[in-house]
Parts: sequence; C-alpha cells; structure tokens
Amino acid sequence: MERRRQSTLEKRVLIVDDHPLFRQGLRRLINEGGAFTVVAEAANGHEAIREADIHRPSLALIDVQLPGITGLNVARILKKQHPSMQVVILSMHIDDERLFEAVRAGASAFLTKDIEANDLTESLERVIRGEQIINTAVLSRPELAWRVLAEFRQLTGDSEEDDSESILPNAPRLPLSVREIEVLDCVAQGLSNKEIADELFITEQTVKNHMTSVLRKLDVNDRVQAVLCAVRNGWISIGPPLVA
Repeated sequence: MERRRQSTLEKRVLIVDDHPLFRQGLRRLINEGGAFTVVAEAANGHEAIREADIHRPSLALIDVQLPGITGLNVARILKKQHPSMQVVILSMHIDDERLFEAVRAGASAFLTKDIEANDLTESLERVIRGEQIINTAVLSRPELAWRVLAEFRQLTGDSEEDDSESILPNAPRLPLSVREIEVLDCVAQGLSNKEIADELFITEQTVKNHMTSVLRKLDVNDRVQAVLCAVRNGWISIGPPLVA
C-alpha cells in the first residue's frame, strides 16, 4: 500500500503555460492517460512558484515563452527551491541556445509542442524514472555538446565560487534572489509598490527593501535601469500587466 501511494505521489504534475486552452488540453491529455495527475496549473512565473510550494509536484511542464519571468528562469527557480522536482521544457521549436539554457536550468527534457500524445506520456515516464532525455538532444548537436562540456568543466573547476544567492548558474555578478526576480518582474509589468505587495502577499515596505537590494546588486540608479538590465540578460520579458 505504501509503495502504491508513493508511486502516485511521484507522478504529480504542474503545468506552466500562459495559454488557457493549451493548459486545458494538456491537463486532459495527461489525466486521461492514467499514469500522471495534474495537481496545478500556472499562467506565469509567480503562479508557478506559488503552486509548486503548495502542491509539491514531482514534475513541472514549463512553456519556454512565458510573460514576465521567462520559462527558463522559472525552471531555474523551481529547481533551486525544489531540487528533486523534474522539469520538462515545452517549446514550439528547438534551437541550440534554448537547449543550452535548458541544460543550465537543470531540465530533464526539452520537447516541442507538436509532440504526439503517446510520445509525451512516454517522455514523462522516462523523466520520472530519472532519465535525462535532454542529453540525447544535446549529443545530436556536436557544437552544442562541446559547449555544454566546456560549461561543465568551468563549473566543476571553480569550486571556490559562491553563488548560493543566485538563481542563475555561473552568474555571481548578478546574485538576485527568487523574490527579487519576482519583484523586478512586477516592476517590469508596470505595477505600483502596493500592487506588487498584493500580488506577492508581502508588505509595501518589503517591496521597497527588495528593490533597494536589487539596485545595489545590479549597481544601477533606478528601477528603469534595473528592468533594462534584467531584460537584456533574459531573466524577465516585458509583457502585459499582471493585474488590471
């Protein structure tokens, strides 16, 4: 009985995509297969972080193109906060740069959205078993494989580097915490301090404290410069406001 209950818990899925119809279709497809249970959905990074904390899924399916905090950074954040959670990136197409960043984010697989239903289920089963499907995609691209290898050597050879505060691998000069990225994303969406506080369930003073920390860490003078820096580095994207 204990083994059966554990098996069910190991197949809890979080879907992160900003298109409601796609989420609904994916939920129906996954649930009808019987092997997995979709326990939560999220339309953006903030919701994904919140739902992951509440439901503790064993696997997250994340669209690479999300408004606000980008899909790859959502993957980084979830892997940082829940190391045992498996991450699968979904995209309309695969390119070397996104594939490389998915590897850096700790994703186990990078799948295109036109994947057949049976292939998707099989891929999720393999990921749950601990397989790194993404490695096959990397090895099929020799130049990318060498790049990943070089990155691995750099990370393992620099053991004295301390980036424990950073959500971004190998980026110690920009050590933003998860909450700081969330606050900065809200700023990029045009939210006021009060709206940010309401969105993230924190006080306005806490919002101000986080922004002060962001400005100091990024060595910029104001919010606009901070947002531009984050957009340039691909941590967030400019999109519609999170609230009306």
